[in-house]
Amino acid sequence: MRTAHLPRAILSGGGAVGRLGALLDNLQLRRPLVVADTFLASPQSGAVSKVVDALSPTVKDFAVFTDTISDPTTESVARCVDALHRGNYDSIVALGGGSPMDTAKAAAVLSTHGGKMRDYKAPFMMDTPSLPIIAIPTTAGTGSEATKFTVITDSETNEKMLCIGLAYLPIAAILDYELTLSKPFRLTADTGIDAICHAMEAFVSAKANPISDGLARSAMSKLSKSLYTACHNPSDGAAREAMLIGSCEAGMAFSNSSVTLIHGMSRPLGAAFHIPHGMCNAMLMPWCTSFSAPGAVARYAEASRIMGLCETGACDEAAALGLHKSLQKISKDLSVPTLAGFGIDEAVFRKAVPAMASAALASGSPNNNPIVPQVRQIEELYHEIWDHGLQQATA
Repeated sequence: MRTAHLPRAILSGGGAVGRLGALLDNLQLRRPLVVADTFLASPQSGAVSKVVDALSPTVKDFAVFTDTISDPTTESVARCVDALHRGNYDSIVALGGGSPMDTAKAAAVLSTHGGKMRDYKAPFMMDTPSLPIIAIPTTAGTGSEATKFTVITDSETNEKMLCIGLAYLPIAAILDYELTLSKPFRLTADTGIDAICHAMEAFVSAKANPISDGLARSAMSKLSKSLYTACHNPSDGAAREAMLIGSCEAGMAFSNSSVTLIHGMSRPLGAAFHIPHGMCNAMLMPWCTSFSAPGAVARYAEASRIMGLCETGACDEAAALGLHKSLQKISKDLSVPTLAGFGIDEAVFRKAVPAMASAALASGSPNNNPIVPQVRQIEELYHEIWDHGLQQATA
């Protein structure tokens, strides 16, 4: 028996954020807290102002919280929980990329059920309803507006905790591509590759199912056709909309199957060296795909064909086992930095590898991989990624 969980409503299109007030009214939510970040509240962005304008005609009692940080921690989430308690809010409007959304999701659970975030980390499943969330993404990448996951770093242990359950699934999402038009090249590229990771991992996961498969196929098609245009011609509305919808589809896909080795290795790497999540996945994707493809040749071959990354008429083996080279080209074309290029010291990285590999395997995500790795193999992959970066630098 299979079960799929999706948001109750998804509104999309240019200017869709203007329908926020009516959506809240239909859901009988009267006191929302808008959770964003300081940039989105600035005149340069104007995103918070658009949300406030959309709320004002129908919702009179709301507030804006912008004290969120990139890669949220238990300390930063606690500030949002305090804000929710002070205002006695009945809902959250989560505006932004993955970090404000992760903050909002975690705060919704803690404000409703109490305890500490580490009480809820995987494999614990938090399915009891919490404060309802309406999610409005301003980047096309995380798909967080349609997933039952949040990732929070424990301020005491520096562990990047994956938390899972229906309590984190927004009840509604608004996909307004106009909010993404101003996103810079680096952010567009990294979050776009992150979305491709979501779709491809969902498609090859051991937990893949007919519903997630359909969403993943559609997402891979949209994302692969739009990524370069969105990066190099950021005002192209059609490309931006395709990226945003594809990202949401990818989010729904992996939320109803799972991510695999890429994300398993990404979380500890990002936590150890403060690499943005999307960039981390972009660094890892070609190498994890090379390792995994022999375990699901037909699936990776289909993914390669959907994304136009193999020769027309290529056999399954050629399409699957050559996919990592095409993914390397995407990373090179879009200037994804190497680990050394990001500023990481080699000795510090090498020393951190055993702990990162153990944390990656302990997260559970690699267990869904077509080839389930051992700790030693994950260590070898981390070292291989560093070594390839050195080869690039000296080429």
